[in-house]
Amino acid sequence: MNTKKKLAAAAAGKKHQQARPEDQRLPIASTFAYGFQHVLTMYGGIIAPPLIIGAAAGMSSQDIGLLIAACLFVGGLATILQTVGVRFFGSQLPLVQGVSFAGVSTMVAIVHGGGGIQAVFGSVIAASLIGLLITPLFSKIIRFFPPVVTGTVITTIGLTLMPVAANWAMGGNNKAENYGSMANIGLAAATMAIVLLLSKVGSAAISRLSILLAMVLGTAIAFAFGMADFSKVGQGEIVAFPTPFAFGPPVFEIAAIISMLIVILVTLTETSADIIAVGEIVGTKVDSKRIGDGLRADMLSSAISPLFNSFTQSAFAQNVGLVAITGVKSRFVVSAGGLILVILGLLPVLGRVVAAVPTPVLGGAGVVLFGTVAASGIRTLSKVEYKNNMNLIIVAASIGFGMIPIAAPAFYDQFPSWFGTIFHSGISSAAVMAILLNLLFNHLKAGNSDNQSVFVAGTERVVREEDLKCLADGDRFEGGKLIDCDGKEVRVEAAEKAAEH
Repeated sequence: MNTKKKLAAAAAGKKHQQARPEDQRLPIASTFAYGFQHVLTMYGGIIAPPLIIGAAAGMSSQDIGLLIAACLFVGGLATILQTVGVRFFGSQLPLVQGVSFAGVSTMVAIVHGGGGIQAVFGSVIAASLIGLLITPLFSKIIRFFPPVVTGTVITTIGLTLMPVAANWAMGGNNKAENYGSMANIGLAAATMAIVLLLSKVGSAAISRLSILLAMVLGTAIAFAFGMADFSKVGQGEIVAFPTPFAFGPPVFEIAAIISMLIVILVTLTETSADIIAVGEIVGTKVDSKRIGDGLRADMLSSAISPLFNSFTQSAFAQNVGLVAITGVKSRFVVSAGGLILVILGLLPVLGRVVAAVPTPVLGGAGVVLFGTVAASGIRTLSKVEYKNNMNLIIVAASIGFGMIPIAAPAFYDQFPSWFGTIFHSGISSAAVMAILLNLLFNHLKAGNSDNQSVFVAGTERVVREEDLKCLADGDRFEGGKLIDCDGKEVRVEAAEKAAEH
């Protein structure tokens, strides 16, 4: 009997050791509270693409509302698939899915090209199915993502998101009269201050919910000063299920499909980077199979989304930052967020409540969130070996290249459209550069030499143990001379000459 108990205890201990951090289950109330925090963090990002594309297509506000509801609904379903996972689909990591911003400019171009919203839906379906077929290729590149690459990409993700936070803090709409006003920036600053204050509070629960609580308190402050508008919450339908092909059947145009396929390649690159990034933050193993499952979930969601009037789906980088700052690694928390998104998609009235959160409040929280992503990348880069190799120039060139479209958004305007589509994303730019340079310097080593470049980090100074044994307490080095503890100079000779004695 004792032997059986010991075996059972050993098995339980082994199972406990093998448990993944992302499989942690929290109390139901905490799960949905943290899940709602994820929804608030990405809400502005998920409704922006349908707003822009719908306006470009000349849709009415009611039709744009249908697009937004559809994007929330599909984003929720995609999030549940990604986090819960089924065979071959879903990375089972805390990743929030939503409409990818990478394809917005391409979709607007398709709309303006005469194809309309139907051609956009057709191109998304076709390109996503092609993407689904090529995911095995992307899932095999895991060995080309050492810390020097992942750290660079994670850092770039955080840095490229900072303009989003700044735009939110200024008001979100650069055509509004109060854009960039002291009131907007002050509200963002107050929200950020609340995040920092609550993070300092001793209670772990309050600290982890600091983003959500700061958004609630920030919205309350905005309402008190007349900066929050809830008048439109009661307008429109309370319950509405997305109507399949509400805007007509999809139209398949070759040029539109080719353009969208480039977007899909960018999405695959960004999602691969996000999967690896969140794996680093959570502290769990991410292999080629897991990346492949995550990418297939992305592509399947993207292929089905036009059925419900939505667009390409991808992981949201800003929520990776939320995982890092809260320390809540459970994928089921994000699954709860996905369920909330589905409900918001079915209950437009709840979506309008969330939409009433002032943009500057999101901006204040976003500064901390996105900065945390960059800090996580820097932490990964601190583990990289820089001695006698080219890792420093890999990091420098990749981050610099990734910052180009952020510093100069029109930088690639004169390039071919396919090139601009790929490299207009700072995340994709940094990822491509880091992967290629890592291949060039760390895998294709033909022609490499010691200390190949002035960019190489200075090699560490090394003193042999036998040399230290010759020194006594009080010995010092002054003016190029070694002085012993009695103030007398100690003769220093070259190794070859000393060997002659």
